[in-house]
Amino acid sequence: MSRGFTLVELVVTVAIVSLLASVVLPMAEVAVQRSKEQELRLALRQIRSALDAYRQAVDEGRVTHSLAQSGYPPSLKVLVDGVPDASSPDKKRRIYFLRRIPREPMLNDAGKSDDETWGKRSYASSPDSPEEGEDVFDVYSLSPGTGLNGIRYRNW
Repeated sequence: MSRGFTLVELVVTVAIVSLLASVVLPMAEVAVQRSKEQELRLALRQIRSALDAYRQAVDEGRVTHSLAQSGYPPSLKVLVDGVPDASSPDKKRRIYFLRRIPREPMLNDAGKSDDETWGKRSYASSPDSPEEGEDVFDVYSLSPGTGLNGIRYRNW
């Protein structure tokens, strides 16, 4: 014999499912944000490590530059395209610092190239008000959002 659901049982069941959904959805949103924040940290670390490696190559004499220059690359693209290795005997070898420029994960602007998704600070600009210039000393997020840690992405 089949037993049908009463109206009370149906209402209680719907209430329980609604309650569970109201708890699970915010947790899923936080998990997605946390994942994007991990991507942002990794991308910042990769680019900053490449900028440091470029500067080290300049200091070691492997990348030629004039004394008027800061010793940092003129653009992020240089890190991917590579530069001639001044220490190689035939000067045909190149030094590469990045395989590709990581995309800023917090921005959803498909119209921008990977390079354009990052804010760039030149060596001559102050940390408090970063500006682009003749070189790329550091990168930062252009996202207006705030991380789960309460710090704006721009300040990471």
